[in-house]
Amino acid sequence: MSQLQGAAQLAQFEALLQPNDPTATLAAAAHAWPGAVVLSTSFSWEDQIITHLIAEANLPIGLFTLDTGRLFPETYSTWTATLEKYQLPITAYYPQADGLQSYVVANGPNAFYESVALRQQCCHIRKVEPLQRALAGKKVWVTGIRAAHSPNRNDMQQLEWDATHQVVKYHPLLHWSTEQVTDFIQQHHIPANPLHQKGFVSIGCAPCTRAVKPGEDFRAGRWWWEDASKKECGLHVHSA
Repeated sequence: MSQLQGAAQLAQFEALLQPNDPTATLAAAAHAWPGAVVLSTSFSWEDQIITHLIAEANLPIGLFTLDTGRLFPETYSTWTATLEKYQLPITAYYPQADGLQSYVVANGPNAFYESVALRQQCCHIRKVEPLQRALAGKKVWVTGIRAAHSPNRNDMQQLEWDATHQVVKYHPLLHWSTEQVTDFIQQHHIPANPLHQKGFVSIGCAPCTRAVKPGEDFRAGRWWWEDASKKECGLHVHSA
């Protein structure tokens, strides 16, 4: 798709956007691009809220998750509870076996601690490449990103064109506060990862995630052994 076509698709979505009504916006997108709107979920607070909105409104939006093989047991428990509550199919995408095997044989199972390059290679195998398969042929990628998640996300818009995956990215909860998120979870009895109550703010792979200490930045619990400027895995890349 050309840059011009991408801009046209983004403009089409902008005409549908209702900034303060995510359910209405999701419904409009699902109608405009039938079968081509998907939510990526890691079973975080934010993703669980969007899943709830999709289920409550019975929206024809697909759900998928990236199972890296290194997730917390609590994440798998939340996944199971989500399936039980909402009865929605969640497609799991896994790393390609050959690539993962080659990486582990060459570098060891915990090589990501050794250098940024090896960590990024691990992220690519376990998350970035599976995401490419998950988004193939889709038009809209719905995410649970909030501006508070990372300093470099403060300037994000609710809608953006992702040139890498050739999709419009929609962040319905971008401007929600943490208090809004937790209140909504409690009010609607939404299954939530218990690690959130133990200081884990952003939950990814178990070896690469720790609880955040009082006073630390939101993102401090991810890849804590690296410089803060390197703390992205390649899933969410800003496109001009």
